[in-house]
Amino acid sequence: MNKGCMIVCDGGNGAGKSTVLKAIEEYLKAKQYDYVMTREPGGTAIGEKIREVLLCSDTPEMCDVTELMLFAAARAQHVREKIIPSVNAGKVVVSDRFDSATYSFQHYGRGLSLALIQQLNNIALDGFKADITIILDIDPVRGLERVISRGSDLDRMEMANIEFLCRARNGYLEQAKAEPERFAVIDASQHLDVVISSVIAVVERTIMR
Repeated sequence: MNKGCMIVCDGGNGAGKSTVLKAIEEYLKAKQYDYVMTREPGGTAIGEKIREVLLCSDTPEMCDVTELMLFAAARAQHVREKIIPSVNAGKVVVSDRFDSATYSFQHYGRGLSLALIQQLNNIALDGFKADITIILDIDPVRGLERVISRGSDLDRMEMANIEFLCRARNGYLEQAKAEPERFAVIDASQHLDVVISSVIAVVERTIMR
């Protein structure tokens, strides 16, 4: 593989992204691909500081526009500092969340203007697009039950009401329906082995394009 690519793993909280991302990394390592694992918000020193602000449960007063702009700022740094240089170097970039999450959570979930989100996202991405976004789809109620069962504290996004999470889920599915060539939806309620097998198949196809 001469040209690098970017693969995104996205979807609702509790869908099993962490486990799936670990499986993807193990696959890439076994195949001896040069790869980079990253995440949003975050991925860079600046992005990780923004992540702390965005997900802190002590800031419920954060307004929706502030949230949107912070996500965009973290993404702008992420794309320019890490993603584009890695893809240009022929690496496989795998990210835990990317721009589809902004449309799902901030437009469908929060109800912010689609035009505003597109404008900020276009500035952040500067023409860059991921090759494929894998959406791990799960009912938000079941996903939240999984998060709680882990015994972890809920972050600011996870503390949102179920209606918000349902709207965000619908946002992912609507994006996939509109651009099926850029998305792969996988039922995350299936047995974990089936989910991982389906994900790896998508990863293989994307790398071999």
